[in-house]
Amino acid sequence: MKMLLFYIGLLGWMCVCCVQGEDPYRNFNWVVTYGQISPLGIPQRGILINGLFPGPTIECETNDNVIVNVINKLDEPFLITWNGVKQRKTSWQDGVLGTNCPIPPNSQWTYRMQVKDQIGTFSYFASIGMHRAVGGFGGFNIQARPVIFVPYLKPAAEFTLLVSDWWKSDHKTLRQRLDSGKALPKPDGLLINGSPRATSFTGQAGQRYLFRVSNMALTTSINFRIQGHTMTLVEVEGAHTLHESYESLDLHVGQSVSFLVTLHSPAKDYFIVASTRFTKPVLTATGILHYAGSTAKASLPLPVAPTYQVHWSMKQARTIRWNLTANAARPNPQGSFHYGTIPITRTVIFANSKTTIGGKLRYAVNKVSHVNPATPLKLADYFNIPGVFKLNSIQPTPRAGPTVLAPSVIGFTLHDFVEIVFQNNENSIQSWHLDGHDFWSVGFGGGQWNSTLRKRFYNLNDATTRYTVQVYPKSWSAILVALDNKGMWNLRSANWPRQYLGQQLYARVWNDEKSLFTEYDIPQNALRCGKAK
Repeated sequence: MKMLLFYIGLLGWMCVCCVQGEDPYRNFNWVVTYGQISPLGIPQRGILINGLFPGPTIECETNDNVIVNVINKLDEPFLITWNGVKQRKTSWQDGVLGTNCPIPPNSQWTYRMQVKDQIGTFSYFASIGMHRAVGGFGGFNIQARPVIFVPYLKPAAEFTLLVSDWWKSDHKTLRQRLDSGKALPKPDGLLINGSPRATSFTGQAGQRYLFRVSNMALTTSINFRIQGHTMTLVEVEGAHTLHESYESLDLHVGQSVSFLVTLHSPAKDYFIVASTRFTKPVLTATGILHYAGSTAKASLPLPVAPTYQVHWSMKQARTIRWNLTANAARPNPQGSFHYGTIPITRTVIFANSKTTIGGKLRYAVNKVSHVNPATPLKLADYFNIPGVFKLNSIQPTPRAGPTVLAPSVIGFTLHDFVEIVFQNNENSIQSWHLDGHDFWSVGFGGGQWNSTLRKRFYNLNDATTRYTVQVYPKSWSAILVALDNKGMWNLRSANWPRQYLGQQLYARVWNDEKSLFTEYDIPQNALRCGKAK
């Protein structure tokens, strides 16, 4: 009897320890609806989350389990993708058409994700059609655990700023224009947190504040600056950086950063400014940094934007460096991963292009313009459904010949260490995002990439990790990525019209071992569609 009681007590103690040891849960219930908004002074239909535009900001901590129940009250299918959240071992939660069936109107679906070993500034947005052109986006901030040292002094508060370009047209009108084979018109304006000039942030003189800034635009790079203040860069897309100070910084489509700003100027209001880069005309949005207790209004002129174009921006991008001695989400320093010494398993080169097919505008990668099949690629792969996609339908290097329409999928082996070169032969700046991973942005350069440029241009010591990289006009950018996350992952143009019209592909990261140590099973609540019904 005593032995039985001992084992019962031991079992109870183990259960308590397991419960206490489980990472916290953060639960969100989001109702997605249409609602009237007027960002540019003209009433139009927007997409709201819990009645908010932009949507609510998710605040969580490293390793938290984030549960988001999405109730779709729109008149068409809906999905949300989580920009920069790695979705370790579960591309089932990625929220793009290659991995998920859309949430039908008047129904709901629950995302279940763990922000495993991540810190930093992220975002989310609606991923179907042109939904994100009228809302359905917001911030996603991951704090470090208290036991992990953060390499800067604790700010008095944090501010989340979402910069977006904006059209006065309805999202269905914009989608119909793209479907008809025409390019989008230029945006009508630029917004900060949903307003061209009404957003305000209040701080105390002498205190420091963390500004989390994300470029949520569909098409435009921006320059960000704060009148009368320097900004110390401390984090880029989940990586701590060396503390460089900037008067202004370029952020390209899909990118996020964090600045520390100390309120050291005379007490008054100051303009926060975002303006478009490489565009004519230049669009500008302003907010206000308000010193508590002051009554003096912000005064013109606005702080000037850079007058130099591509060369200035590329030179500035090279100043962003990894903080090798800082901890990230884990106790070990970022620099303990010596990425520059790892042998490259494979090199792939992706060249973007603009073309017409059947008289309609399309964009492509290595002459393949991606189309989403009715059955998500991940479901087809999991259930071995034939006739949905062909593995390696896209070649690993640019090819000659006509552009074809097809689901674009390239295969990689789990744990490959891959060099990806983005070759941009067009006159417009590009921006590329990879789901499920971050990567080292090791080099930028003009003209055509070749292997001799590695020695001249690659930073193999302290290039920062990130999840979105820019490619300048008539130029190339190179990244190194450890493909350590099994699944079907979207590699896409962050320029949304280009993505919508085919400039994207999927990387199938795979091994033949079926194990929960490498990939979780399909969720019980997974939606079925197409041939997977």
